[in-house]
Amino acid sequence: MKVGLVYSTSTGCTETVAGYISAEIGVEAVDIDDITADEMLACDGLIIGSPTWHTDADTERTGTSWDEFLYDDLTSMDLSGKKVAVFGLGDQGGYGDNFADAMDELATCFKAQGADLIGLYMDDKYDYMASKSIWDGKFCGLACDETNQAELSEERVKSWVAQLKNEGMPI
Repeated sequence: MKVGLVYSTSTGCTETVAGYISAEIGVEAVDIDDITADEMLACDGLIIGSPTWHTDADTERTGTSWDEFLYDDLTSMDLSGKKVAVFGLGDQGGYGDNFADAMDELATCFKAQGADLIGLYMDDKYDYMASKSIWDGKFCGLACDETNQAELSEERVKSWVAQLKNEGMPI
């Protein structure tokens, strides 16, 4: 079974966390610019990640190539039954009112195409004010903060990957 680990980054933080996930699951991380929609469809499961740049925006919150992909290529993809998990980066100190908001946009757009969203996550070490990415009291994926809590990212990744395995991600 093949899992795609797809991310986009602006400052390198999302790439760093993608690297932690890659090391845990043994799958190479690929930038969204370097994979086609057909290659994503060929995967049995997807782990997708992005930063949040356009805080408090309703759309195009990542400030990366995901913004175009979500509203162009993705809209023609049938992801029915495909396990998808989201991870996102934010800055709880500088943007605590919009922490990791882009995760919600990715999750919402992929779910609209039929994806089976898994991997909702929360721990008691987050320190933010608000986030669009909170669904039923948890983040709609793994939220990391390489600016203020970089020392927690690898621990969070390990816990989240174990959770994804239990929820049926084919890794």
